[in-house]
Amino acid sequence: MGGVSPAGRTSGHQAFRRTVLDALPADQQRQTIESLAALMRLIEPGDATALSAEALRERVLKHTLIRRNEDPRFLAEGIPANRQASLVFAEPLRFRVKRRQLPDRLPHDWQVREIDARQVEVTLPAGTLDVLLPDAQTAKVSTAAQLPSGFEPASLYRSVHHPRGLAMAIFAASDCLEASGLEWEQIRQQLDPDLIGVYAGNSIGQMDDEGWGGLLKSFASGNRATSKQMPLGYGQMPADFLNAYVLGSVGSTGAALGACASFLYNLRLGVEDIRAGRRRVVMVGTSDAPITPEIIEGFRVMGALADDASLKALDALELLTDADYQRACRPFALNCGFTMAEASQFVLLMDDALALELGAEILGAVPDVFVNADGFKRSISAPGIGNYLTLGKATALVRDMLGERALKTRTYLHAHGTSTPKNRVTESHVFDEIARAHDLHDWPVVAIKAFIGHSQGTAAGDQVVSALSGFAHDLLPGIPTLDAVADDVYAERLRFSQTPMAFKADASFINAKGFGGNNATGVLLSPSVTERLLAQRHGQAALSVWKTKREGVRERAAAYLSAADKGHYAPRYQFGESVLEGPELDIHADRIHIPGYAQPVSMKVANPFGRLEEES
Repeated sequence: MGGVSPAGRTSGHQAFRRTVLDALPADQQRQTIESLAALMRLIEPGDATALSAEALRERVLKHTLIRRNEDPRFLAEGIPANRQASLVFAEPLRFRVKRRQLPDRLPHDWQVREIDARQVEVTLPAGTLDVLLPDAQTAKVSTAAQLPSGFEPASLYRSVHHPRGLAMAIFAASDCLEASGLEWEQIRQQLDPDLIGVYAGNSIGQMDDEGWGGLLKSFASGNRATSKQMPLGYGQMPADFLNAYVLGSVGSTGAALGACASFLYNLRLGVEDIRAGRRRVVMVGTSDAPITPEIIEGFRVMGALADDASLKALDALELLTDADYQRACRPFALNCGFTMAEASQFVLLMDDALALELGAEILGAVPDVFVNADGFKRSISAPGIGNYLTLGKATALVRDMLGERALKTRTYLHAHGTSTPKNRVTESHVFDEIARAHDLHDWPVVAIKAFIGHSQGTAAGDQVVSALSGFAHDLLPGIPTLDAVADDVYAERLRFSQTPMAFKADASFINAKGFGGNNATGVLLSPSVTERLLAQRHGQAALSVWKTKREGVRERAAAYLSAADKGHYAPRYQFGESVLEGPELDIHADRIHIPGYAQPVSMKVANPFGRLEEES
């Protein structure tokens, strides 16, 4: 796994440790703070002496996770905007303007006189003129979950006008590959190129100025559209970037968009491909960077966000402090809306035989991902019934695989937990009803949006990597903003905790309730359970060979993590390298050889109908 979120880097469990910091031993706390400081460029790589330990810790804690939005556009001077106005003047209006700034189509009553080669004088008759006046609107939502301050993924490779979400995807996928300890080129040369897949995207697209955001407002803002904004704005572009610049993959690709459940939709595609034998390796991920004035305003007017006025009303405050912004997201407590976040998360899936053959470090297993819609609804944003089906099937699968006792005592819920009043009721009711059906009591619930906010399509990816790290630490993050469970939460059979909980889990249920009725629940199995399943299928001898091979993989992974903790990153970005356009291919009826790939692509495909008898 690899990626980056407001809690830090995914690999090496850095981000997870930030969410359970106070529960860690002193040496792990210190290492986590110093590695985050290196990520944030608070200290030079490898140098922890620039600030005192106390000052360093304070800076890291203040500028990670949810906090006051640090984007200059959202600060006190206001968000750049325009206001419509009608100017009325009783006498003719005369002004000078540069010739190139004149409209292409002049109003019929404008009189234009040339002054010189560059300037003209314009005279308007008395009357009314509709204009846009420059303005600066005070942000109504001042809280956000941004990447750690000082970390700029686009600065780490040769990016040229890349939208933020795509720069994050380059870093996240590279982090995933390097942390795996595997040599990607070796995998690529070992397999038929068609046995590799990439499913990655986001839920909104690239809506900052370098993507569709800049394109869509170019006419109204008076700025010119660029040749990059249209292509780089597409929602499937994270997958396209990985294929073209990171992996060099020619295999299956695409992106399934399912609002807040998008990561699980893509995970499902990868799992199904591997189970069907169509792929042996699949990179799955999402990358969302939706902290823009326009997107935040859109969610605010829906009443979905924890805006400043609602936070003040919730706590009866006159003014909001930094501490209030950090407590903005309160899953399953009295709350007023979610907090917008940005994040990019990627996982590398393999079939079990290949993982053993390569000596891969196995962080867990995904037996299935379940997806169901809501059916008929009052409105597109209203709650529905699909999540009961997805979680019901997920719990039934775990009961059948691991047994009733394991389901009751060694599983927990990674809740969607957005911090909206509607979510706390509807999602807790889903949990309560499924718990009742299986006679579950004291079922632990984790809600990490309390730390890192809601990253839209990447939200379930944040949950997945947190769960994988939780397996490694036998620890569940608490919900620190949960002063008390809200009265309307169905909490009878659930266990909530403000502080981290020691818990040895066999399985975690990753729950997502996406806008529009895009419900998904994924099942993650722990590494220990996965090893038992592998031994059952492949035998102990095969596992012994795998563990021997794994030592070298672990050494390579440790070398990367050691460098990354000191702030040394080298994202994979191979622009313009080994480019092929078609004439270079060696094409046969049963295979196609691609230069640079050791194995050919087989043309043998499954015939779903069988051979049709030839007509006489």
